[in-house]
Amino acid sequence: MKTKSPLGTILGLGGHSGTHHWWMQKVTSIALALLGPWFVITLLTLPDYHYATVHATLARPLNAVLTALLMITVAHHSAAGITVIIEDYVPSKGKKLAALIVTQFVHWLLAAYAVLSVLKVALGSAA
Repeated sequence: MKTKSPLGTILGLGGHSGTHHWWMQKVTSIALALLGPWFVITLLTLPDYHYATVHATLARPLNAVLTALLMITVAHHSAAGITVIIEDYVPSKGKKLAALIVTQFVHWLLAAYAVLSVLKVALGSAA
């Protein structure tokens, strides 16, 4: 017997425990604990923050991939956290659903924009 509506399935609402959500929060926390310090150290070791310097750094595939992963992980972790807040503190079902949809849309949009920006700099597009 199916306990979730199609929209609930898409948004991950109802009919399941919070285990997956909790687990993903922990996994993204660990990823951020590793990627965050790497990113800060990388920034602090740059001689300057001119476009050419940042381009040279991101032109290295490992740096570009790790930076893109950081952006995606930040967006995913943030979306999961905001989702919990909305689910816990927005009482109206309609407003809750609207807020969850907007939250997911905004986080995916920001993640895509961040990754495209990393690629643009890494591939040497004009500033």
